[in-house]
Amino acid sequence: MASVEHCLYCFEALVAHLEDRTPMTLPEVQKSWAEYRLSIAASAADPADSSNNQTIRPPALRRLADAATAAAATPSTTSSASTSTLSLGPSTAATSIASTPDPEPRLTASPLFVTWNTVSASRGPSLRGCIGTFETQPLDDGLASYALISALQDTRFRPVAARELPALAVAVTLLTDFEDAADARDWALGTHGLRIAFQDRGRRYGATYLPDVAVEQGWSKEETVLSLMRKAGWVGRKEAWRDVDLKVVRYQGRKQSLEYGEFRRWREWVGNGERWGTGSG
Repeated sequence: MASVEHCLYCFEALVAHLEDRTPMTLPEVQKSWAEYRLSIAASAADPADSSNNQTIRPPALRRLADAATAAAATPSTTSSASTSTLSLGPSTAATSIASTPDPEPRLTASPLFVTWNTVSASRGPSLRGCIGTFETQPLDDGLASYALISALQDTRFRPVAARELPALAVAVTLLTDFEDAADARDWALGTHGLRIAFQDRGRRYGATYLPDVAVEQGWSKEETVLSLMRKAGWVGRKEAWRDVDLKVVRYQGRKQSLEYGEFRRWREWVGNGERWGTGSG
């Protein structure tokens, strides 16, 4: 499934591009994030450490610290913390603080989407860019590429600028379980994303929505399908959508999100340690 490290890596790719430096690699990000979490756990366990101040520690770090404290207090218990555009190609958690092996092999390739949102306390998140691919990608190359493509080349928006970074959040969705749907209603809200393809009046159409879109918008299945057809460019009468012969593929998505503030705190920790050579910035 998508992980915090995947989100950090997307931010790293974008920020390094804007700063004109060499980004850290995905393995470097994964290794440093594990060490970062251990350092947070260690500081939480040390009462003399001034960084163990719950009033100034951000929520995500408080959760890590609380998990570490609970683990120390109970040794027998293991704590754990834990509207898109399709790119047309050739074909169209955190882990336990304790050093335990991952329950599953680390995923190295997947179809994927990278979504950027602008976060506002008054208005909530608003889409800033989202592009992905249904073609399986090596995650080290695919995430870095689509982090930049979705931030800088989504034609619905101007390219993301450095001044916008503090207000950004990223979401990575790794796509799984592709199935041909029996019809336009053969899918579950909140579980499935949709990919549609159809012809009307000699023109071909296609579009996709990720699994969370319909629920976030409060749409019914019918509203979702009609909106997706509109997104594809179809301008027929609203009531005529049922007469269109739709090919519908449903899929699921394993999503993780992260705000810039969390990325920045981790990145400053990496930079202060000067751990990663040219990628440390």
